[in-house]
Amino acid sequence: MTYCVAINVDQGLVFCSDSRTNAGTDNVSTYSKMHTFHWPGGRFFCLMSAGNLATTQAVVKKLRADVSNALVPNLQTVTTMQEAADYVGMVSTMVQKSQSERDTANTNFEASFIFGGQISGEPPEIFLVYPQGNYIHESGEHPFLQIGEIKYGKPILDRVVKRDVFLERAARCALVSMNSTIRSNVTVGPPVELLIYERDSLAAGRRLYYTDDDPFARQFSDSWNRGLIMALEILPRFEWEKEGLEEGEEAQGESRVYSFPTSG
Repeated sequence: MTYCVAINVDQGLVFCSDSRTNAGTDNVSTYSKMHTFHWPGGRFFCLMSAGNLATTQAVVKKLRADVSNALVPNLQTVTTMQEAADYVGMVSTMVQKSQSERDTANTNFEASFIFGGQISGEPPEIFLVYPQGNYIHESGEHPFLQIGEIKYGKPILDRVVKRDVFLERAARCALVSMNSTIRSNVTVGPPVELLIYERDSLAAGRRLYYTDDDPFARQFSDSWNRGLIMALEILPRFEWEKEGLEEGEEAQGESRVYSFPTSG
């Protein structure tokens, strides 16, 4: 399976993807799911993929070949991010159709993509491109998009990621989201790729690569685990837990009163 997440904040864009692919329990491989297209000072694009590996590889190859062969449209001739997303969707559906016509085993060739970046003079944007070729933009309240195993890594994004979050903090949220997904789903795994793009830089961005035994990745995971345990310890106590406390002693977190909504 796959997990990819992209975040769009005021300071720029964050892209994060795992690298595990599998076609059954005995056929697990590692392939990069993050692909970049960059013309310094002019435009920068990042494409992350989920779904049939043959489809995603053929789509990336076609996108690069169209630029090399000067076919129109291509990623160098599109004038807006929406036009670029339309073009990626068109290439994806064309590749899926071509592969399906040659297949006799009813293979599922569907693929989804997160496509984002910036064209000079335009704001940075991210899109989720569906297998049918249509796409959606991220929402204003939740400026992120996910593909693949999205449920495990979504809570941290919902709680923390807003437009005004600092770029590096958004990147850490993406890594926490990925870490949570890897811990809960064995079909998602390292190496993890992280790309941090600064708004209006039109540069390639900072691209980081974390293996399972990377010192930073281990420190990051351990710190997050300790933080979760500490957060659990300061939660308010139940009323019956307070009975064992000596007079004048107060458990951490007890001074706050929480009310929960009731149904009906």
